[in-house]
Amino acid sequence: MCSPALGPDALSAQALAAAHINPHTRLATDYLNHFNEAIMLLDMIPAMPECAEDFLSWQPLSYREHFRQSNFTGRELAIAAYDAADPEIRARFDGLCETLTGILVAIRNAMTETTRDATRLRLAAQASDWLKPLVVQMGGVINGAAAAVAPRVEPQSDADRIMSARL
Repeated sequence: MCSPALGPDALSAQALAAAHINPHTRLATDYLNHFNEAIMLLDMIPAMPECAEDFLSWQPLSYREHFRQSNFTGRELAIAAYDAADPEIRARFDGLCETLTGILVAIRNAMTETTRDATRLRLAAQASDWLKPLVVQMGGVINGAAAAVAPRVEPQSDADRIMSARL
């Protein structure tokens, strides 16, 4: 759970907050930078197609890998807190990470295989639109937003509500 090098109070709410780790979820927003970097590169490709090469060199990193390789001051604490996070919160978070990573890898593979710049530009624009809402959801999970942690509302209930509204 907690590394002996961190000490017994390492996962206290005060220590986590001081390290910019949410004390409730035990997750750090710094990990979003890993995905935001890839999205930023995708956003730049339409204006600067040469940025495609930078995007193609992007590699997926797990939460632990990201912090092991980062200069984040509390990286050991971030990993220990992640390991101690509530399993339900972490499952929601990990699911979003897998989805984001899957989309980014699929786009990277498609951009690698295509020889047409127009196709790369279209892929970059579409992927960015898919990814940004997922990063917002991930931020909600990290920050403990009730909507991000609560079970999803079934789309049919939304459709029923809209259809029953008077125009």
